[in-house]
Amino acid sequence: MNAVGIDVSKGKSTVAIMRPFGEVVAESFEVAHTDAELRKLACFLEKLPGETRIVMEYTGNYWQPIAKVLHDAGIFVSIVNALLIYKYGNNSIRKGKTDKLDAVKIANYCLDRWTVLERYTPVDQIRQALKTCRRQYDQYIRLKVNLKNNLITLLDGTFPGLNILFKSAPRNMDGHEKWVDFAGKFWHRECICGNSEKAFTNQYKKWCAKAGYRFREEKASSIYAHAVSQVNTLPMTDSIKRLVTLAVSQLNTIIETISVIQHEMLTLATQLPEYPVVMRMFGVGSVLGPQLMAEIGDVRRFDRKQSLVAFAGVDAPPCQSGTFESKIRHISKRGSPRLRKTLFQVMSTIIQHAPADDPVFQFLDRKRREGKHYYVYMTAAANKFLRIYYGTVMAYLEKL
Repeated sequence: MNAVGIDVSKGKSTVAIMRPFGEVVAESFEVAHTDAELRKLACFLEKLPGETRIVMEYTGNYWQPIAKVLHDAGIFVSIVNALLIYKYGNNSIRKGKTDKLDAVKIANYCLDRWTVLERYTPVDQIRQALKTCRRQYDQYIRLKVNLKNNLITLLDGTFPGLNILFKSAPRNMDGHEKWVDFAGKFWHRECICGNSEKAFTNQYKKWCAKAGYRFREEKASSIYAHAVSQVNTLPMTDSIKRLVTLAVSQLNTIIETISVIQHEMLTLATQLPEYPVVMRMFGVGSVLGPQLMAEIGDVRRFDRKQSLVAFAGVDAPPCQSGTFESKIRHISKRGSPRLRKTLFQVMSTIIQHAPADDPVFQFLDRKRREGKHYYVYMTAAANKFLRIYYGTVMAYLEKL
């Protein structure tokens, strides 16, 4: 048996090969992440006598090309959580960390866990693309929040309170928000109160028709009254106008990008076998549904519902020693933070609509009436939702 430990880093990895009782098959060596180098490594490992198993850590996306080439070569590859490797074999007083030492440590881990290692299985292309879209979606959402805050800060100096004048939801076709587009046209309060109310109403009506928004005369009156009542701290100059319009343009670009990604995620999600049953679950819509499927992945990779709950990190591990048993247990948070965020949003939707016949809401409402803390009943409901998700989806997939 040949235990291969690969310490993965960007652009290159360090390989160590061990056998039982500390036998070193080959001194630690480096391999570049190029097609030729990785194929050369695969050929070398194939020629080793006996069974060969490879272990490497989840390290960003750096491990993926190595795993792909070695898996395609028919070699047993196992990808292990970095925390398990970190906590394994830390019994040395002397501190020291090098890529070679880490590779040897991973190889020894491979030897000790030989019989329980899980074989790496590549994710199908649709699920991989959906997960990548979700990662990009999160990046652009963060940009959107930053740019929106930046625009509001600028408007506090030119037109205070403009961002709260409109309550309409974002448009479905492009995600534009009315107050953002309005700020691009009427970027300063003087653009409104510098004219009569009737003149502004006509301007607002033409803008609504051109921008594709609904016009209401009473809304124009309330906007005019608000503009007159405010005090601007930034002057109405070309330089300030340029700053505001640039901020609006950048924000709208990000909003449109997010809208495109959401549409792409929904298109990919419709190609997954569990799509119909997931979308029928309460609290899961066209936005949260694809995100949920992207983060959970193929539910068949979990052998039981508790595994899915643990993957999300919403399980509460026991804390007991001797006669002591803790009555206050916290969730592990060892799983996917993105999945926990999506579950929290689903629970918020369920609370907002309060469907009396939904089992998740009934459970959540019961915990809430018992006086549980907000995060306690939200987490407990997320746990309940995942158990129902697992059972429902698994039963549906078994019928296909």
